[in-house]
Amino acid sequence: MKIALAGAGAFGRKHLDGLKNIDDVEVVSVVDPVADAAAVAAEYRIPHHGTDLAEALAIDDVDAVILATPTPMHAAQAIQCIDAGKHVEVEIPLADSLADAQAVLANQEQAGLVAMVGHTRRFNPSHQWVHNKITAGEFNIQQMDVQTYFFRRTNTNALGEPRTWTDHLLWHHAAHTVDLFEYQAGEPIVAANVLEGPHHRDLGIAMDMSIQMKTASGAILTLSLSFNNDGPLGTFFRYIGDTGTYIARYDDLVDGREEPIDVSNVDVSMNGIELQDREFIAAIREGREPNSSVRQVMSCYEWLHKLEQQLQG
Repeated sequence: MKIALAGAGAFGRKHLDGLKNIDDVEVVSVVDPVADAAAVAAEYRIPHHGTDLAEALAIDDVDAVILATPTPMHAAQAIQCIDAGKHVEVEIPLADSLADAQAVLANQEQAGLVAMVGHTRRFNPSHQWVHNKITAGEFNIQQMDVQTYFFRRTNTNALGEPRTWTDHLLWHHAAHTVDLFEYQAGEPIVAANVLEGPHHRDLGIAMDMSIQMKTASGAILTLSLSFNNDGPLGTFFRYIGDTGTYIARYDDLVDGREEPIDVSNVDVSMNGIELQDREFIAAIREGREPNSSVRQVMSCYEWLHKLEQQLQG
């Protein structure tokens, strides 16, 4: 299977590192209008590089595209890929508006191609382990307490480099947890509330946010997000349930007493991004809907839209 990657930044490289471990997959093109696509192509021995997604889509034998581009480009580029007859995996978030997310879904349903969103938490071994316990009837969520903390008072990316676009706590970082909460609870969210702190003078976005949600049976989510937090950085998930407490830190898991839980045998890799890409490729090969398809994650974007409406009054 021949893959094109759009976006040669920090997350694009994470995908390239994961794809190296998947059999019978070749990345044949990398494109980026800002990052040095030529240097990335040379490092990963990718035969084609360019600055425009259209260049990669014009390569006849490209089967699928992974989009690791700026958030405001995701929806339009996903539709561009589908219109070119290519399967597409879009890094989270699918879009920064509900209308754009719905447009991608309508386009995918008409074309019948695989369209998947990078909701990586569904694939991290730590969260898979908890999901398996829930599915087996051995654990039920009473509350998820989640902290998503970064220190980004300037417009920089994960590598500390200047960004051409502005990140967002609601439409990007909250999307991970809102989707995961509904996925793990196994039932729809029925109520939600959001509060935000002051907007940054230059960036124009809220730097702190608090979200609360509830499912039909009464499980609750408490989510705190900040761009003001000066360490530790990352997202930390505390699952409080009827038979135990578990804390997930990306691909690692401990119990409520900080005793490590071995998740090395949960899947074929300990790398959530690689497992996400494996699912994308497997779904294409098997002609099926992937976990974290555009359809499956649409509820997340519907709730983000409702929360945005709350903030706008």
